[in-house]
Amino acid sequence: MVDSNMNREREYKMRQEMEMEKDWQGEEAETDYVFKVVVVGDSAVGKSQLLGRFAKDEFFFDSKPTIGVEFQTRTVTINRKRIKAQIWDTAGQERYRAVTSAYYRGALGAMLVYDITRRPTFDHVARWLDELRAHADGSIVIMLIGNKADLTEKRAVPTDDAIAFAEEQGLFFSEASALNGENVEKAFLQLLEEIYSVVSKKALELDEARRLNGGSNNGDVLVLKGTQLSVLPDVSIMETSALRKGTQCACS
Repeated sequence: MVDSNMNREREYKMRQEMEMEKDWQGEEAETDYVFKVVVVGDSAVGKSQLLGRFAKDEFFFDSKPTIGVEFQTRTVTINRKRIKAQIWDTAGQERYRAVTSAYYRGALGAMLVYDITRRPTFDHVARWLDELRAHADGSIVIMLIGNKADLTEKRAVPTDDAIAFAEEQGLFFSEASALNGENVEKAFLQLLEEIYSVVSKKALELDEARRLNGGSNNGDVLVLKGTQLSVLPDVSIMETSALRKGTQCACS
């Protein structure tokens, strides 16, 4: 049974990579950066609905639980740069945790989602945050999202509790509603803008390092403050983020 599950997981990962490769190649020439973002949180908090609202302005009342990992994309313009947000929707069920942890690699941003009407989903946020920090890059930008903000009469998580947690952990925070779209666009764009700021700063540091080195990398890989920038052409698409047009650098 274990071998069968592992085989299914490998097949699923291969299909996802093939789909992403096709999507990547189709828009690569039109994109300045590609930012990988993961959306995490307990099952049924509305992760897929938030993603659908942002990526396609859709909401499905009969939405089914995510199996493993899925992704959608949307291209936006920030500071006159075309940025393709590659957003991964991770399953919240415990049995998929081993599958999804591998997909944190290369993520520059994360949406950490809870349901304001279900207190346990907020109580579990700390566990999800620990998992993010264990598997993702140390500079990952994290946005805490309280979904279903339209259900104010059923609120079980006071806004002040979430604000206090976000401030304590150094997270951005917003409440939103995938149902009516309130704050969804704003939250995702804020996350992408913060990621752009981080990547731009690293790019400046890289340029400065190159200048001090006389304009030469002197090798295939340059390590800058814990972030590996690989110039190898065969980097897996699932491990690639912050690709800038005109180069083959991938932050992972």
